[in-house]
Amino acid sequence: MEEKIRVLVAKPGLDGHDRGAKVVARALRDAGMEVIYTGLHQTPEMIVEAALQEDVDFVALSILSGAHMTIFPRILKLLKEKGLSDVKVTGGGIIPAEDMIQLEKMGIDRLFGPGTTLEEIVEYFRSKAVRKKAAV
Repeated sequence: MEEKIRVLVAKPGLDGHDRGAKVVARALRDAGMEVIYTGLHQTPEMIVEAALQEDVDFVALSILSGAHMTIFPRILKLLKEKGLSDVKVTGGGIIPAEDMIQLEKMGIDRLFGPGTTLEEIVEYFRSKAVRKKAAV
């Protein structure tokens, strides 16, 4: 039996707009992945603890609040501290292109902006998970 890709979808911070996160979570689930949705108003510490407890392959963040340059690096740092450096961090929302470039240089795997198709997102997770599993 093939192991399912495990994705933690989280909404960090005070942003209460979660429709996009729920749409992506459902698309990933419908594509056969195991999705853990943590809900609104999660702290980086809560997100990393959930990633640890759920043994996920990916942490996917939805950020519309403008706090992406603070939250993404904090989650990367906490994952490393917990020994979860192999967990890929991705996300989407309203993130300026220049910030996306900086975040990817810091170690964020891939960021998705407005207009990204669900098919593109699902294919990203599948392709990255195959590479991660193949490397084991």
